[in-house]
Amino acid sequence: MPSPFNLIEGDRQQKGGEKRSETAGRWQHDSMQKMLTIISNVLRGSASRHAASMVASSRSYADFTPEATFDIKKVDLHRLEEGPPLTATLTREEGLKYYRTMQTIRRMELKADQLYKQKIIRGFCHLYDGQEACAVGIEGGITLSDHLITAYRAHGYTLTRGGTVREIMAELTGRRGGIAKGKGGSMHMYTKNFYGGNGIVGAQVPLGAGVALACKYLGNDQLCVSLYGDGAANQGQIFETYNMSSLWKLPIIFICENNQYGMGTSVERSSASTEYYKRGDYIPGLRVDGMDVLCVREATKFAADHCRSGKGPILMELQTYRYHGHSMSDPGVSYRTREEIQEVRSKSDPISMLKDRMLSNNMASIEELKEIDIAVRKEIEDAAQFATTDPEPPLDDLCSHIFANDQPFEVRAATPWTKLTSTS
Repeated sequence: MPSPFNLIEGDRQQKGGEKRSETAGRWQHDSMQKMLTIISNVLRGSASRHAASMVASSRSYADFTPEATFDIKKVDLHRLEEGPPLTATLTREEGLKYYRTMQTIRRMELKADQLYKQKIIRGFCHLYDGQEACAVGIEGGITLSDHLITAYRAHGYTLTRGGTVREIMAELTGRRGGIAKGKGGSMHMYTKNFYGGNGIVGAQVPLGAGVALACKYLGNDQLCVSLYGDGAANQGQIFETYNMSSLWKLPIIFICENNQYGMGTSVERSSASTEYYKRGDYIPGLRVDGMDVLCVREATKFAADHCRSGKGPILMELQTYRYHGHSMSDPGVSYRTREEIQEVRSKSDPISMLKDRMLSNNMASIEELKEIDIAVRKEIEDAAQFATTDPEPPLDDLCSHIFANDQPFEVRAATPWTKLTSTS
């Protein structure tokens, strides 16, 4: 017969077990309720976002303003009686295209900054963020059959001239899939009718005049845009090119991208005259707001019409600003303040300016522009992944592409007993 103690203890254990079972059941019930609540909230949020996305995506083209006209800043003129218009018409399709291209350039340059700091990109690297309206606006005023040559801040123009983000990023990392087969790097990229990417300060300007001479000789109604910076504006070869181009009435647009600093020297300290659009003297000139893509586009159209009509060269000064330093070796804050950079970003950013115009005139929705941003970021990340995994060009390719069309020939390498073959 069990003892009273055992009976009491057994009863206590039974009741304790029932209590624990009851507590566990209540805990499971509460946990299930919480889990169901969380799932419900997630599904409700997802459904809400999906519904918002459906609403945004279901908006037809008829819901948006197809085009709008905007007031743009008056252009300063030199030796011209009339200049570009004071208004610019923008279609919805143009606006979305400009927005996407400028965002792509911006994100591409920020990714290049990141890869450079990780020592994946090496050597010279000059970034273009802040100046996107110049490249996109110029392309909006000419055609891809026209010609363009620039200095070493060339990533943006490589993109607008037809290069891909993937090719540009791979060139920056020196890979075989780069736009110059990994042998050009940041300063030497080329596409059809785009002649670089030149590392010698100002040297691209007379080369551009040569391209313009070819256009006139061939009579193909094409022109050449020859770009340089305020730091190169005092080069003697530029003034020689002005003279020859004016004498021969070449179809060339000289464009000075004045980003306010030549390396670390402000324009006021480097130039006795900072009115670069008047530097051509006998050549007509325009001073343009280079942070407004529409202002740049209209001025470029005006300049292109001037050249195509047989009046000879014209000079444009685009007043712009670079957010990074001169190159990646320049932090960019030893000769200017962070507050100055931030003020330009907040008041004159070219992407924000276009975005505000489109939203305020119902030419796009916030959701639509966000979708573009997401797509651009993905494109950049995919390109960066390719640029870090694509193989480097083999040594056998070192001497290839010396001539455009020729039979293979041997080239002596650095050591006299080493021979490499050059193929076109």
